[in-house]
Amino acid sequence: MGYLTKLLLGIVLLYAGAEALVWGAKNLSVQAGVPAAVAGVTIIAFATTAPELFVGVISSTDYRAKLGLGAIVGSNIANIGLVLGITALIRPLEVDGSVFRRDVPAMVLAAVALVALGWDWTYGAFDGAVLLAGLVVFTVVLVRSVRGDRADAADAETATEPVSEPVATDGGVVAERRVEPALYVGAVVLALALLLVGSRQLINGGSGTMAYLGMGDRLIGLVVLAFGTSLPELAASVVGAVRGETDFSVGNVVGSNVYNILAVMGVVALMGTVFVPFEIHETDFLALLAFTAAAVGVMAYKRRVSRFDGLLLVGGYLVYARWFLLG
Repeated sequence: MGYLTKLLLGIVLLYAGAEALVWGAKNLSVQAGVPAAVAGVTIIAFATTAPELFVGVISSTDYRAKLGLGAIVGSNIANIGLVLGITALIRPLEVDGSVFRRDVPAMVLAAVALVALGWDWTYGAFDGAVLLAGLVVFTVVLVRSVRGDRADAADAETATEPVSEPVATDGGVVAERRVEPALYVGAVVLALALLLVGSRQLINGGSGTMAYLGMGDRLIGLVVLAFGTSLPELAASVVGAVRGETDFSVGNVVGSNVYNILAVMGVVALMGTVFVPFEIHETDFLALLAFTAAAVGVMAYKRRVSRFDGLLLVGGYLVYARWFLLG
């Protein structure tokens, strides 16, 4: 199988796996009563981060960990410039207040931590432990917030909604029509298998194709792998925008960027020392901070991302790709 065929197959499998993962995870969250904005930051964001995790871990086992670093940095930049920008072009995005107050600062702190820890040109076990500790703190804050939101929602529902009549089945037992959770769990398991195979094909095909064209690991990670692993975020956010679930779309981008750094880079750094290439240290780290600041700026303005904002984000990414990546 040629490198280009492997590359295309990897992207298709990653996309299919991410779609199955998002579908299963989203429906599990609905059954758990998690609001759309919270589901976007937590379950869906973590689900769409799975490709980056698989790519990072597999590239580390192949002793090409800087591929994983490039994919993480490039994916976060693409999530803001392309995913958030394109989604806003489709439909202006409203930013949920809790997402802006709680999760956007976490995205900023994660980006700053990634740059600060890698400023000495390496990531080691200590750096990985710091990032994973940040993940634990972020998760604890999210869980407490979700519990508080669910308690408030339950109190409001009890106070405002009338008692409805029970619906009896043929056996006289009250029941709710719903798909069995086992189906959603099965979709998640299948998705993980597709992501594993797709990640391997994407790395082999992408690195082989671009190496043949004379490009190094930085460009392979920042262009091919980052774009390929950002497809799940793009698909999930675009679907959310088309359906009018803009809280879901914004939360997906913010949450994915947090998990990319804290979870994926934390695991990769624990697996072995990662050396930071010169171009990532001098250019891409600054680009990550710039795009993160741009995202905060557009979200802070009236708590929405307009079509004009989306145009600026996409334009900024195209400028970055043209002048700083492709030369």
